[in-house]
This record gives sequence, C-alpha cells and structure tokens, in this order.
Amino acid sequence: MVTPNGERIYRIPAWIKRVVQDLSVSPTYDAVFWNPPKAERYQFQHSRPKRPQSLRIYEAHVGISSPETKVATYKEFTANMLPRIKYLGYNAIQLMAIMEHAYYASFGYQVNNFFAASSRYGTPEDLKELVDKAHSMGLVVLLDVVHSHASKNVLDGLNMFDGTDHQYFHGGGKGQHELWDSRLFNYGNHEVLRFLLSNLRFWMEEYGFDGFRFDGVTSMLYAHHGIGTGFSGGYHEYFGSSVDDEGVMYLTLANEMLHQLYPECITVAEDVSGMPALCLPHAIGGIGFDYRLGMAIPDMYIKLLKEQSDNEWNMGNLAFTLTNRRHGEKTIAYAESHDQALVGDKSIMMWLCDKEMYTHMSVLTEFTPIIERGMALHKMIRLVTHALGGEGYLNFEGNEFGHPEWLDFPRAGNNNSFWYARRQLNLTEDHLLRYRFLNEFDRSMQLSEAKYGWLHSPQAYISLKHEGDKVLVFERAGLLWVFNFHPTQSFTDYRVGVEAAGTYRIVLDTDDTEFGGLGRNHKDTRFFTTDMPWNERSNFLQVYIPTRSALSSTGISARSTPTSER
Repeated sequence: MVTPNGERIYRIPAWIKRVVQDLSVSPTYDAVFWNPPKAERYQFQHSRPKRPQSLRIYEAHVGISSPETKVATYKEFTANMLPRIKYLGYNAIQLMAIMEHAYYASFGYQVNNFFAASSRYGTPEDLKELVDKAHSMGLVVLLDVVHSHASKNVLDGLNMFDGTDHQYFHGGGKGQHELWDSRLFNYGNHEVLRFLLSNLRFWMEEYGFDGFRFDGVTSMLYAHHGIGTGFSGGYHEYFGSSVDDEGVMYLTLANEMLHQLYPECITVAEDVSGMPALCLPHAIGGIGFDYRLGMAIPDMYIKLLKEQSDNEWNMGNLAFTLTNRRHGEKTIAYAESHDQALVGDKSIMMWLCDKEMYTHMSVLTEFTPIIERGMALHKMIRLVTHALGGEGYLNFEGNEFGHPEWLDFPRAGNNNSFWYARRQLNLTEDHLLRYRFLNEFDRSMQLSEAKYGWLHSPQAYISLKHEGDKVLVFERAGLLWVFNFHPTQSFTDYRVGVEAAGTYRIVLDTDDTEFGGLGRNHKDTRFFTTDMPWNERSNFLQVYIPTRSALSSTGISARSTPTSER
C-alpha cells in the first residue's frame, strides 16, 4: 500500500486465513493463500453435540500436549489427547493459543492474525479434523478468543495497518495497554465491530467451534482495564464513569449475535470484577454470557497453601468463597487453571509436595507424611471446588493428576528450552507411580457428576462449618457431602444433618485405596438416618470421617433421585 504521504508499506491481509513463520530466517510471518483443492479439504462428518447441562471443561494447549520436548500438532492432539479427555469424563475442551500469535511464549495472548489458526501445530484442515473428531466423541470445543487486545506487531499484525495508529485501535495513549504491551481496540468504530463479530462467526462456521471463552473481559468492561483497581463489590464500581460503554456494547452485541445465530453456543467470560448481569440475557438487561469464571477460588487456595498452616484454614471463609456468586448467573469453578501453572507460580501439587515430588511419588518408596498430605488435599480441594463452587468446572491439562512441573515456554531466559513446555502425560501410565491414583480420582469425580448432575442443580445447602473440627457438610443434588480438613483428627460416629431420611451409601471417597488413599471407610458402608432434627435439617446420621478425607453419599431409600446427564 502507499500511504497519503507517499510511503510504501507492506502488510499481511487483516483477514488472512494462514500465516507461516520460519524462525531461521525471520520472526516475521508470511501470508499464505490457503485454498486447497476440494479433495484435500477436510469434510465435517459429525454434527455438533447438544450443549451439556453440566459443563466440565478440560483446558488444553495443543503445543504442550506431549511428553516430548517439541511443539505437538493438531494431529497428535486428535490421536492422543481426545481419547484421554473422553476417558476422564469431561464433556468440553477449551483450546488455548489457537489464534495465530508471533511469540510462542505469549501463550497465545499476543494475537497478530485473528482469522489464522496457528500454523505451529499443522494446517487448518488438521484443526477441522480435531474439532470434528471431538464432536464424534460427544465433546464440545470452545475457543479461547482474544478480542480484548492485539499484538503490537506492525509487519505481520494489525498495528499501524494503514500507517496510522488508529485504524483498528484507539489513537494515542488510550490505545495502549500498559501492562500487556499491546494495542486496544476501538469498539466504537463500526468497521472494528464488523471485523471482530465476523471473526466470531468465522471460527464457528469455518472450524465448527461450539463457543468461546472470552479472554480479558475485565479490561474490556472498564476504561481503567482493571489496572491498579480492586473490586469491593460496591455498585458504584460497576455503574460509574469507569465503565467502558463501548466495550460493554461490543460484548453484548457479540453474545446477542452468537446466541441468535447458534442457539447451542456457549460463551464464558474471564472477568475478575464481578460485573452484575454479565451472565444474564440481554433481553432482561444483561450482557449475555452463559458463564463467568470463578477467579477468586484459585487465589484463595494459593493464599491458603502459601500463608497458612493446615490448622488455620477457615471453613467459613472456604465455604463463602466457593458460594460467593451472583444468584442466577452461572459460574465455572476451578482450583487452578493455566494461570497457576505458568512459570513464576506453582501448581497446587507443587505447593503441597515440591520437597518430595521427585523422590517419593513411586509406590516402591515410603508413603511419607508430605506425600500423604499432598495427595489427600489435592483430591479434597478438587472435590469441594467441583461440588460447591459453581455451575461448571474447569481443569487445566495435567493438573488433574498433579503434574510435577510448572509451564515455561522456550524463550531467551531459558535458552529456548522446551523442557517445561510439555505435559508429562506418560506419568499416569506408569503403574509404579502415584500420579495414576489422582488421575483415576479425577475420572471418578467427573463420571459421578455426569450421573448425579450437581453442577446443574440448585446451589448447595451448607449445614455445618465447624472451625474447631475443620469439618464442612452440605447437600446438593440429593448427595450428602462431608469434608474433614483437620490435619490430625479423625472422627468416629460424627453426627451430620441431612434433610432426606433413609439409608445412605458412599458414592465417592477421597480415601479409597483406588485413589491412593488408606481405605479407612469400606466401600459397602451404609449410614442410617435418625428421625431427629440436627443442624437445621430434618434428620441426622453418623459417619466415620478420617483425617483429611471427604465423602459424598447418596440415599438408597432416601427421597432423592439422581439425574442422568443427557
């Protein structure tokens, strides 16, 4: 192109479907006109699955989905990861870092080509095959979409596309994100709206995605982008001058368009602010998302593990954080996501066991107090989050079995090493390692939810938060949940309230030997209610709850009926 001042500039088309990068020559991408012969185009063979009643999301990154020190491919993900995800009992996959990004270590958050699927992992046809094969297994596939900002790249991005700084973005300082070192879209510009909305339709129609997890929604909702701002929950923060009306408008338009064109579409907001009505339909005054991420939950766990001893854990605060969500707006709960796995932080399992992760995770070694505690709390944290924390659940790949490493992509600071840019999925396949126990527990947890449907049931009724005993008791979806977080004390014949009378059997026991526990409760144990009110419930029963263990039980003859997931 030739600019008005006579300068000749070269740009990659904004709507390009494929770009490739040869790092041995230059970090800059080259455009490829992708239009293979009809015989070489992937033909979709399977229709989209119905939207799940309970959303159980497996968050994954194609490039790291291999134990090998390399960039894994779409083909390898299809062959190796899809069966694993299906086996574990998840019904949704959230694919990260698919929109083309120049810098691998950005985890896909510096997008430079919005219509191009990353060529690092293979061809567009390979990605279509991945989505189609996932659909054949009944898995919905969500795309992590980054419309909150864009890469500052000029030669192969949108920045300075026509020689100015304000074609797609706000001009001057308003168009710069200080912390992300990236450009900010001008959502008040008609052509920008057209570009972004058509981008959503493109991923739905060209690749068959089932919905989106919108990244950086807080930045889009507020003129301050959440920088240096703490949200107290006061309504002046949500309806004051700091709200970016154009950002709110774009997100509302995006949700309205997606849900009208694709009724089964799923949209998830990554928002830390708690904006009211974010997850209500536009018709009743909302922005229209289906779910928001429960971002306070993983922060709570890291704070507990870093700053408090086990006997200082507050059951009231734990329960409050897990249930502190807006009534009628769905939340996706998670104990940790990719954010907690990235270098500079530790996964929950590393916080629990990093001193012995490399020496005592074999069944041939001593079951030390550190490993025993770590495995017990790893399971309990996941179960209480799953059962109490929301209307959906998310796990980042590898964390389900306590992956022993953080996540660090090849960069100058680590001599471009792939050592930490991989997931050691093979650890679960070695029967001499304890990782398989955690893997099997995660599977049983997902399959139990598929059977009883607690995620799409009303919020739990919490009947007990005992600070001295470190016991938490609640009911949800006809199940009775009893958690004993006490580090040393087991309780025999512990009395807990329950509404429905009858005989109860154990559905899930974190202490089961099948999950690497000590098996202190027999699988066939039965609990019998007594017709006497307790903790504001109509009946009580007495259970044995060993230290650092949790039980969920269902009534055999109780007035509760499991709900099957469609």
